[in-house]
Amino acid sequence: MPTGPASLKIQDNNQSVVAERAVLVGLILPNSDHGATRYDPLAELAGLTAAAGADVVGRVVQKRGQICASTYIGRGKVNELAEYAAAKEADVVIFDNELAPSQIREVERIIEHRVIDRTELILDIFASRARTHSARLQVELAQLEYTAPRLRGMWSHLERIAGAGGGTTAGAVGGVGTRGPGERQIEIDRRLVQKRVTFLKSQLANIDKRKIREVKSRSDYYTISLVGYTNAGKSTLMNALTNADTLVEDKLFATLDTKTRKWNLGGGQVALLSDTVGFVRNLPHQLVASFRATLEETVHADLLLHVVDASSHDAPGQIKAVERVLDDIGCHDTPRLNVLNKVDALDDESSIHILRANHEDAVEISALTGKGIDELTERILDRVRGRYARVMLEASATNGRLLSYLSQYAHILDRSYTDGTMRLDVRLPTQELPRVLNLGATVISSE
Repeated sequence: MPTGPASLKIQDNNQSVVAERAVLVGLILPNSDHGATRYDPLAELAGLTAAAGADVVGRVVQKRGQICASTYIGRGKVNELAEYAAAKEADVVIFDNELAPSQIREVERIIEHRVIDRTELILDIFASRARTHSARLQVELAQLEYTAPRLRGMWSHLERIAGAGGGTTAGAVGGVGTRGPGERQIEIDRRLVQKRVTFLKSQLANIDKRKIREVKSRSDYYTISLVGYTNAGKSTLMNALTNADTLVEDKLFATLDTKTRKWNLGGGQVALLSDTVGFVRNLPHQLVASFRATLEETVHADLLLHVVDASSHDAPGQIKAVERVLDDIGCHDTPRLNVLNKVDALDDESSIHILRANHEDAVEISALTGKGIDELTERILDRVRGRYARVMLEASATNGRLLSYLSQYAHILDRSYTDGTMRLDVRLPTQELPRVLNLGATVISSE
């Protein structure tokens, strides 16, 4: 039976989460990116732990020049951690780093408490929040790819059967004749995992194809994707702009599934606005890869609205973390507009001055109170207008194909009929104008 922390399972939606007592551990290395370290180096891990349903009862931070190969934070610090975790009556110890399987096993052996790392914690949160079939498949794939290299550590009985790590003396644990079955067992486990991974990738590939077709079919609209650090207020902004009724909670990764709604910009202009999963610093690469279908909205968007929690002490670090993920998924050249949200919750005005200086083009808003929403809408309208043209067309009144096409791909502002000729005042994407002319229309005037 699996005994290590890698034995994650996708949680049933009806399963209640038991609030475990957690001690948080962080290692600070020279020149490493730990966000707002001078404020609280474990603040984000504490938020992730709360999102997973556990209570933080203690924190331990270690500064080292390099990682300890066997215990990550050093044997002396691990011995201190053992006493500290026992005093706090902790159920689990959570590291704000990704540990090797051997390091987890060694730390667990010394402190005699369950140990999980940052990646496993995030995967567990995603598993508990996945609601749609696609999200569940994506989370399961990410978990299996995380678990696969840790199988040997999960199955402690293999060591007893195989003979103490491959020992060949007569006194080795298990003895002669018992080494083979252990090796066969772990190979069976690996094949089962690989078979399931292959199946999940096949299923997700089909979902990817459908998602790509769905996203590309929206090319007639100006598409906007909300991106940002988790809990930056994207869902609140989505609701304020489109009345989407998206779930809003003050917790990390409150929503995983992308939601797309029409945003009426006024003046006959409409855009499609998508809310996507939030990012965090050091987002596990397994999740970035497996959530490719979810992120297609971002990859193919005409504009990215980067929502920033301006009230956060670590807003600059969060901006860098989001930009890093966007680069990883191929959004290097996609136009972006920074939106400084939660200006109503600022404790220190100096922080917003720094953001203003570094992001002069940013829009300051409060999605909760509505402040700055009109300015944001006007800024988007300016971008959309450059993508559309307003033209006066003339064509035969019997040209049904033209009318049908314009009804689908343009916005007809006015029409009139004279002696079998119709005159249409329309706004349409500039790329559609050649097709309209091919259907028999003549341009009388344009703006």
